[in-house]
Amino acid sequence: MKPSTIILIVIGALLLLTGFNGCNSYNSMVTMDEGVTAQWKQVEVAYQARMDKTKNLFEIVQSAADFEKGTLKEVMEARSKATSIQINAENITPEKLAEFEKAQNAFGSSLGRLMAVAENYPQLQSVQAFRDFQAQYEGMENRISTERMRFNEAAQNLNTYIRRFPKNLWAGLFNIQKRAYFESQPGAETAPDIKAMKEKK
Repeated sequence: MKPSTIILIVIGALLLLTGFNGCNSYNSMVTMDEGVTAQWKQVEVAYQARMDKTKNLFEIVQSAADFEKGTLKEVMEARSKATSIQINAENITPEKLAEFEKAQNAFGSSLGRLMAVAENYPQLQSVQAFRDFQAQYEGMENRISTERMRFNEAAQNLNTYIRRFPKNLWAGLFNIQKRAYFESQPGAETAPDIKAMKEKK
């Protein structure tokens, strides 16, 4: 076999291997990227469930004529701000995620204070809908924490994959970007402790 033929075969084999590696890398990155996007949707669903369940809570709390209006107003304003911040799952920057998280944390904190203060109102405690919300409250907060943790895990898998050589070359070529992480405040992974909030009053 002529040397030129051998060289052509080697070059062809290298091109095939490179092409195969590129296709395989691209498919893996797309799968991971879609996994991050899908997990972000789960985060949004968890937060939305909390938002939806608090709609009726305001009316229930307002039924207690002597309830602290300032506390209720604070929660309503925090909820309004949290619902106004929307993030495109395809473009989650650290800045946008921090803004989203700050608003959601403010709402969660004010909601926790509302629940703590509400325990001092027997009229509210006798309302079945309020007791139902109390029973679901910790579960909602725990689900949010779980979904955020899973989002960070999905983002970490993608980010680690696209930073390794030679995957980083393909990521740059295909414009696959790193995803931002939730950077929770200390203790944010734990559902609010209503009893502790009540004792701080």
